[in-house]
Amino acid sequence: MTTAAPPEPPKERVGLSTNAAGDAVPSAWQRARTRMRAEDPFVGWASSIAVALLALFLRLWHLGKPREFEFDETYYAKDAWSLLHHGYARDYVDKANEHILAGQTSGQWKSTPEMAVHPDVGKWLIALGEKAFGMDPFGWRVSAAVAGALMVLLMCRLARRLTGSTLLGCIAGLLLCFDGLHFVLSRLALLDIFVAFFILCGVHCIVADRDWYRATMARLVPEQVNDFRAWGPVRGLLFRPWLVAAGVSWGLAVGTKWEALYPLAAFGLLAWLWSAGARRSFGVRWSLPKSVLADGVPAFIQIVLVGVIVYIASWSGWLANAHTYEEHLSATQYTHYNGGKDWPTRTEPDAEGLSEVTQSLRSLWYYHQDVYAFHTHFLNDSSHTYASKPSGWLLLNRPVGVAADTDIKPGTQGCDAPAGSDCLRQVLLLGSPAIWWAGSLALLFALVMWVGARDWRYGVVVVGAASTWLPWLQYDDRPIFSFYAIITLPFMVLAITMAIGRLLGRTTAPSRRRTAGVVVVGAYLVLVLLNFAWFWPIWTNELLTHSEWVDRIWFTRWI
Repeated sequence: MTTAAPPEPPKERVGLSTNAAGDAVPSAWQRARTRMRAEDPFVGWASSIAVALLALFLRLWHLGKPREFEFDETYYAKDAWSLLHHGYARDYVDKANEHILAGQTSGQWKSTPEMAVHPDVGKWLIALGEKAFGMDPFGWRVSAAVAGALMVLLMCRLARRLTGSTLLGCIAGLLLCFDGLHFVLSRLALLDIFVAFFILCGVHCIVADRDWYRATMARLVPEQVNDFRAWGPVRGLLFRPWLVAAGVSWGLAVGTKWEALYPLAAFGLLAWLWSAGARRSFGVRWSLPKSVLADGVPAFIQIVLVGVIVYIASWSGWLANAHTYEEHLSATQYTHYNGGKDWPTRTEPDAEGLSEVTQSLRSLWYYHQDVYAFHTHFLNDSSHTYASKPSGWLLLNRPVGVAADTDIKPGTQGCDAPAGSDCLRQVLLLGSPAIWWAGSLALLFALVMWVGARDWRYGVVVVGAASTWLPWLQYDDRPIFSFYAIITLPFMVLAITMAIGRLLGRTTAPSRRRTAGVVVVGAYLVLVLLNFAWFWPIWTNELLTHSEWVDRIWFTRWI
């Protein structure tokens, strides 16, 4: 006769060391040593490249139209050509734009330097396109198109790294590909698409370093650390290649626009806190103060100091011609602001050897002071038609018109408007509402998940959005523009992507929840695609009747 098996004892209450089934959760050391393999790398790369090629095709389509200098292209395209041929940005003659568009580039630049108010990296990249294709609209815009497509590729890879899903990585890339603000900036010779690209590079490198750091620590530590006197591995973690790559990326970002300093500081701090958290999860007690020396100092050297070196190197053309700036721009209205004096190097005799390098660097420092005075003081009393408050940027409060051809009469230029009306063409820097409005909600969701669920991945989103958007609030007393928020867009896309991941769930097995999630996500992606198609004409200078244009201008503040 058999007896029934005794009932199993009840499982312990679920706590921090057990999962929902009551099983013990592996330690951080065990999880790092047995990292789950990501999805097939070939499929991941092939699909990411395919999305990037789609983005490149869209951005190259009729890239040379309209054949004019759009908005601030009038500065950056000419500065880039000057850098290419003279090594520094020279001032230009009157009516230079008309002559250049007519194919005449010689004799358009003076011998005196221009007071350029942004660093040179982005302009050097524009110059590469001009070198390859000539001084025409396609030539000065093609580098932006390539940078925009590479940014889409980078977005695919970053989202895939954060989520472990090739599908979600491609969704993130497609969202960025089909956003109107990103699309238009990828077709203009402005600096903003370049700084956004380099910031995203820097963020991706720091996220990759987090994975590298934990995997390396697990390899160096034979078992979980439980000694309060222990520091964990130090020597084997001093050189962190991903942080060096991050330093190069941040140096190039700041070398394009100074606005990259804020996310640099935020993610540099986050990299150190992640390192301290890794030590704590591996059993190191008092990990935060120990990590200051073990991780903080090396990270500072590899991110900040490397970035400083790259930034200074990006001014090589300026430094090689420092004597020209000392002669012509060392006594400007910016220098004399608030009682300031001429550059001391103006009257100093030219030095030689190492002293000359030091003198040029001092002049560059004085030049930076003048540029800072321009940005923080001389624009305070200015106004601009398309200026907007940064508090409303994420909701698309005020787009920027960069080109317009209005009052096209019926029967001319293909206009078939009814009698009494007219046609027009426009290029408008406007984000896709389906992405920006959903992204604003997704950012709130990310904040809740970061604080409530303590999911570090949402910290990337929140820290990125906050450090690229909130600093602008202190400058709302001078003309600034909504397209500056292009550096915030990648984090909104990540927020949407991770929210989509939560809707789809972790399993691919059929279920009511999975089906509902697929339907909702699919409907949203179709909406994004329709949104892109609807606004395509006002992003690409297409001919529209007045009524067709009004149908796309949803609010009076968009005019």
